[in-house]
Amino acid sequence: MTMMMSRAYTPTPPKVVLGIDPGTSRMGFGVISAGRELELIASGIVSTSPGLSVPMRLKEIHEQLTLLIKTHRPDAIGVEDLFFTKNQKTAVDVAAARGIALLVGAQAHIPTFIFTPPQIKQAVAGWGSADKKQVQHMVKLLLRLAAPPTPDDVADALAVAICCAQSLPMLSLQPDENS
Repeated sequence: MTMMMSRAYTPTPPKVVLGIDPGTSRMGFGVISAGRELELIASGIVSTSPGLSVPMRLKEIHEQLTLLIKTHRPDAIGVEDLFFTKNQKTAVDVAAARGIALLVGAQAHIPTFIFTPPQIKQAVAGWGSADKKQVQHMVKLLLRLAAPPTPDDVADALAVAICCAQSLPMLSLQPDENS
């Protein structure tokens, strides 16, 4: 007679996920805990001084994101990919800010993932073409908030964090070999 031993269920500890909505003057961030339920830990804006040159703004972004990572110790970072804009100068500057977010994740050896706006909308609202109001409403529901998060940069960053958290089971949590 063979006896089977059953293993006790050990719940996986919640993952802390940092979501980033890139920008040079205002970069939204959202930190959530992803366990059985999603929970808001922190959210806000990384802002830079308007009179600074782009290189100095990028330096400020680097310093503030590094501090956020030291404070919240995320297990994963999600960054929104760029959408194309008519203003090329703005697009280039935002791309540079996005690069800083990716760099900070790599420097901290935290798995960092990039999600397109349609992927984020699909994960949060169930439809890749959802509008901002629909995404904000779903972020409010998923995080059990009293009101939709504002400003838009924060709502977008929280949506990125939710998308990343929902994608984690399918993504490798190992940092890139080049990190």
